[in-house]
Order: sequence, then C-alpha cells, then structure tokens
Amino acid sequence: MRIGGLQKLTLLDFPGHVACTIFLQGCNFHCPFCHNASLVLGQEGIAEDEVLSFLKKRQGLLDGVAITGGEPLLSAEIDTLLEKIKALGYRVKLDTNGSFPEKLRSLIKRGLVDYVAMDVKNTREKYDRTAGASGFLPAVEESVALLKQGLVPYEFRTTVVDELHEPEDFSSIGQWLEGAQAYFLQAFVDSGNLLGSGLHAATKEKMELCRAEAAKHLKKVEIRGL
Repeated sequence: MRIGGLQKLTLLDFPGHVACTIFLQGCNFHCPFCHNASLVLGQEGIAEDEVLSFLKKRQGLLDGVAITGGEPLLSAEIDTLLEKIKALGYRVKLDTNGSFPEKLRSLIKRGLVDYVAMDVKNTREKYDRTAGASGFLPAVEESVALLKQGLVPYEFRTTVVDELHEPEDFSSIGQWLEGAQAYFLQAFVDSGNLLGSGLHAATKEKMELCRAEAAKHLKKVEIRGL
C-alpha cells in the first residue's frame, strides 16, 4: 500500500464528521491543475502500520476517515485497507475520479464506504483534455450512473479552472448529472505543486455564472473555496 501522507485532523473533508485524511499515491489521470503532483508521481510515503497505529490511538476522538489521492481505487490493496479501517469503527469517505466503476460498486455493496465524492472533470467533449488522459470517459459515465442509484450518500464535484471551463459547460454537465443528490463547484487554487502551468482560478463572477448554469438542471449546486 503506497500511502503518500496523513492529515491528522479535518473538519472539511468528510461532511458532518471529525476525521483524518489518508492520501494514497499514484493516479491514472494527469489533470494539469492537480495540486498533488507528488502523489500522482508516487514519491516516498509513509507505512500503513504507522497510519493504522494512529487510527487506533484516535478511536473515540475521530469518527471518520477520508481516503483520497491520487486515485485510491488504483491500489490493488484498497479493499484490505478499508476493511482494517472499518474494523476500528470508523466511517469512510472515498474520493475518486470514477475510472474504476466495478471496484467502486464492489466497495459500496460490501459496506466499505459510507460516502463517495466523485470528480467530474468537465463536459464529455472536454474530458480527455481536462483529465490529461484518454479513454476513460465510458468508465466515468458508468460510475456517474452507479452513484445516481443512491446506494450510498455521494456528491459530484468539479474544480473550475479559468482556462479549461466556461459557464456553458456547466449546463451540459448539469444535464449529464441530472437527478444527482449534490454537485459542488470548487475554486481552483495554485498550490505551487501543479502538474501543469499557466492555469488560473476563475473569478467569483464566473464561478457564479457556472453555478447558475448547473442549477438549471440540478437541485443542489454550491460553490466551495471562495
């Protein structure tokens, strides 16, 4: 298990829970706006035993664990890690890019995840460019359809980048996600550790226009990070 880092306390990453965040290494996407380049490229991390020891000591203090990346479902050992975390009594939130729908379906049906946050990078037409990878759209579409079945609480989210997104894109995305429980637009932040360059955050006014377009098709659309 390639664990890239551990944030020991978060009140934001897992809605309604006092949680920690585990960052897994490796990703099959190379989004130019990704702010976790070191995780995508798989640089040196920390041992699983160290993370599990921390979770044992925090039983009763934390109630949730957010699993993010990179792309967590890329790991062949994700099932085992989640089993160990659930055995300690924690609820689990999983972040995913949606490129492994069968693995996602299995984890949900086995009760190993309690909440899923799935990134929707852009419209179907712009997906490959925004994700920095090609050929994954059918899998992403399958994951969207899976989550919309409501087998587990979930949200969809898009990081809005000025150079990659226009307000009209969010009308198309809204139609695609129609019927979803919740959709969030996230403000892009340049961490200084990006995979790409020359990218900027959208203005507050543009973010509001994007939200309004998505809200034509979705009941709950909110902006994060402004």
